[in-house]
Amino acid sequence: MAAEPTNESTQRVVQTKEWKIQVNEAGSGYPIIMLHGSGPGATGWTNFGPNIVALSKKYRVIAMTLPGWGRSSEVEPGKEPLRKTNARAVKLLMDELGIDKAAVVGNSMGGGAVQQFLTDFPERLSHFVTMGTGGPGVNLLVPGGFTEGIRILNETYRDPSPENIRRLVRIMVYDSSFVTDELCELRSKAALANPKHLENFLNPKRDGTVQGDDIVDALTNTKTPALLVHGRDDRTVPLEGSMRLNAMIPNSRLLVFNRCGHWAQLEHANEFNQVLDGFISSH
Repeated sequence: MAAEPTNESTQRVVQTKEWKIQVNEAGSGYPIIMLHGSGPGATGWTNFGPNIVALSKKYRVIAMTLPGWGRSSEVEPGKEPLRKTNARAVKLLMDELGIDKAAVVGNSMGGGAVQQFLTDFPERLSHFVTMGTGGPGVNLLVPGGFTEGIRILNETYRDPSPENIRRLVRIMVYDSSFVTDELCELRSKAALANPKHLENFLNPKRDGTVQGDDIVDALTNTKTPALLVHGRDDRTVPLEGSMRLNAMIPNSRLLVFNRCGHWAQLEHANEFNQVLDGFISSH
């Protein structure tokens, strides 16, 4: 019987035409590419560990660590919107790995990259999946400005100690049992391994929020099936964002978990894995 995938056994660095990309890859079958959210110490494994373990029994699962995080290359702030960098990084990794088309799954910032990937490389996307992601437009049902989660995320970038990471993880989840010493130490260690990533994220020139008309056009006209997942208790990206996406994308369905924060794929891992498997299998 094969050993269960671990961070160490699945991790490697792939050189693409523009960047080095850290990946955690396991399994075989139809490819699923997973994109993490922002936050100091975020990696493909810390955002998707349980999902990689379960889904790799049936699929080829590739959890990217995007440029600007982990062992991946640094990103020059202000050169282009971050979502465009991330979308192109996905495309270049697919080129390098010989993948023509894939299901792309994005959490938070990673979901923004999925939207941009649909816009820039629609022929390479078979399934559009987001969790805890905002859509183009302005929230009307919640207060404006930075959410509680985004404020704490930015503060933690200035000092990603295990104690501050614990504060960040606590705001990301509904169930405090997910706030473990192991996860906080892992993310803190990953964040402190490359201080340049932290500095670049805090650079005022960094642009990660611009939503253009090109994305709206792509979302409203795509035939790609979409699965949108959100936690009702998300204190980082309000549920309203996924509701807007659901209204825009013709072939979409929205799944809302109660008692769930920003990391639905971790807090409700078993059900999320089953739903994702069913979605990919039926389309």
